[in-house]
Amino acid sequence: MSESPLVQSFTVPSDAAGKRLDQWLVLQLPDVSRVRVQQLMEQKKILVNGNVPKPSMKLRGGEEILITGQVELPPLKAFAEDIPLDVVYEDESIAVINKPAGMSVHAGSGKGEAGNRGTMVNALLHRFNQLSEIGGELRPGIVHRLDKETSGLVIVAKSDLAHRKLAEQFARREVKKTYIALVHGWMKTSKGTIHAAISRDPVRRARMTTRTSQSKPGRQAVTHWQVTKQMEGAYGKFSLLEVKIETGRTHQIRVHLSSLGHPIVGDTLYGAPGKLLSYGGTGSKPASLERNFLHASAIQFEHPISNRPLAFQQPLPDELKDFLRQIGD
Repeated sequence: MSESPLVQSFTVPSDAAGKRLDQWLVLQLPDVSRVRVQQLMEQKKILVNGNVPKPSMKLRGGEEILITGQVELPPLKAFAEDIPLDVVYEDESIAVINKPAGMSVHAGSGKGEAGNRGTMVNALLHRFNQLSEIGGELRPGIVHRLDKETSGLVIVAKSDLAHRKLAEQFARREVKKTYIALVHGWMKTSKGTIHAAISRDPVRRARMTTRTSQSKPGRQAVTHWQVTKQMEGAYGKFSLLEVKIETGRTHQIRVHLSSLGHPIVGDTLYGAPGKLLSYGGTGSKPASLERNFLHASAIQFEHPISNRPLAFQQPLPDELKDFLRQIGD
């Protein structure tokens, strides 16, 4: 199902009586955001018993609801901005970028003009004369992504041919990616593999979840992790992990590690505290991290044109090194 639904119809069950129409529809459309439902209503593409309803309408049960089409959004096109880029490698076909935390890879299609600023794509358009067009006008050159608050290595395609060849490598799981993550608590074993399908959380739409069902089985995801260091200090216990993924699902590492009861430090969306309080009477100030402690530290792949093997590494950024020192590394 696309983010905005095509023609669909529902009959409201009796147990939905008293619920708001917009809130009930969000639960029926697990791949559609609350904002999209509101936009559908604003564009009069949701009918109740043939009439245009208000979002706050209270259901009685038995209503016939019809969704008549998709949300119509004004087209957005990424534009060049003079934003510094850490270019690790570049040739006529590809580039490898060390993305900082806090920078989105590209704008979201539903975020409007304000969300189409300050992204990696904006910086790429200013830096390079040519990018692949396969990703469309909002995502030129983008073969894969990192979350906004994750730092590290991203491959960019300059030509459509390079883009297609790289996409084939990702599809065959031939691109090897390594991450460094700091999680709360000590892992029970020194290494492990998480096999857990991932789907959109039906209640908290910004989250993904491993709690799937037969009707919504999610997408297969595999994450390998290994402890490189265990730490204990005034702010508690932590495990520094090396993480490798076979699949590239949305929020995969974050949701997988959280499902084990070990959320990534700084990742409040998946259960990490916003601030770390000192214990033991040391008098230290609370420690906090304004980003997730997740860094894409290494990537290996074949050059899409020459087929020669390429491998790149990037150490932890300074803010993560400083945080390790703060918590007593």
